[in-house]
Amino acid sequence: MSGRNLRVLIAGATGYLGRHLITAYANAGYRVRALARNRSKLDALAGDVDEVFTGEVTMPATLAGCCEGVDLVVSALGITRQRDGVGYEDVDYQANRDLLAIAIDAGVPAFAYVHVLNASALQGSAMVRAKSRFAAELAAAPVASTVLCPSGFFADMHEILSMAARGRVYLFGDGNACMSPVHGADLAEICVAATQAGIAMMDVGGPEVFSANQIAELAFATLGKQPRITHVPLWAGKVVVSAAQLFGLGARVGGLEFLLQASNIDMSAPGYGTRRLEAEFVASATAMRNR
Repeated sequence: MSGRNLRVLIAGATGYLGRHLITAYANAGYRVRALARNRSKLDALAGDVDEVFTGEVTMPATLAGCCEGVDLVVSALGITRQRDGVGYEDVDYQANRDLLAIAIDAGVPAFAYVHVLNASALQGSAMVRAKSRFAAELAAAPVASTVLCPSGFFADMHEILSMAARGRVYLFGDGNACMSPVHGADLAEICVAATQAGIAMMDVGGPEVFSANQIAELAFATLGKQPRITHVPLWAGKVVVSAAQLFGLGARVGGLEFLLQASNIDMSAPGYGTRRLEAEFVASATAMRNR
C-alpha cells in the first residue's frame, strides 16, 4: 500500500504516539485525517494534518462519517490511567471496537493497532486484557490488519528521569529485567512500513536493550548525580494493588498493576530505529534546567 494519494485516519491523534504517527504518514505521502476530541491540540501539527474529525471515542454516535473515504485506520487509542469514570474496557477495548465497526461499515480495507509486547504474559493487568480482547477481534475482522507490539516508549522512561532529578529512583523487583524502549517517531515510521508491507503482527523495540537498573543509572549520569536506587519488593506493590481493589479503588492502580507484571519479565524486543535513550534524556534534562 503506497502512501501517495491515500487517506489515513489516525485515532488517538493528540497522544504521544499519535502525533508521531501523523508526521510519519504525512512524510510518506498520505493525506492525514486526525480524529481528536479537541482540534486545538493539533495546532502544532497543522502542516501535516489535512483534516481534523472532531469526535469523542467513547461516544460512537459522534464518530459517524469519520472513516468515509479512508484507505487505512491506525489506532493508538488507549489510556494510561483510568479516571473520570472511563476505564480500559471503555477505551482500549470498546472504543477501538466501535471504531473498527465504523471502518468496516465504511469499507476501509486496512486497520492497524498499537498493542503491547508480551501480552499473553501480562493478562493479570486489566489494561492488557482490554487491549488483548480488541487485538483478537481485529485479527478475526474482515479487514487487513497490522498489530504492533512495542516494548515501551521513551516517554515512559521520563518518569525515571524525573525521579532521578528528585534524588532517588524507585524500581520494583531487583531491576534486572530488560526492556528495549522505542522512540515514538521510530515506532511511527515502523508502523508506516509495516502497514505498507501488510505485516500482520510485529514486536518492536528500540535499538538498545537496558535493564531497569541501567536506565536509572543513565538517568543519574545524564543529570550528573550519584545513583541512588531503591528496589521495592514485588510483593509490596501487589499488596497495594490488592488493597486498592478490595476497597473499590482498583481503577486508580491500573498502571501500577501493569508495571508490577512488566517488571518481572523480559520486555526486550527486536531492535528498530535509530534514536537513542541517552539523547532523549539529555534533551529532557536540558528542558528541566531551562524551566
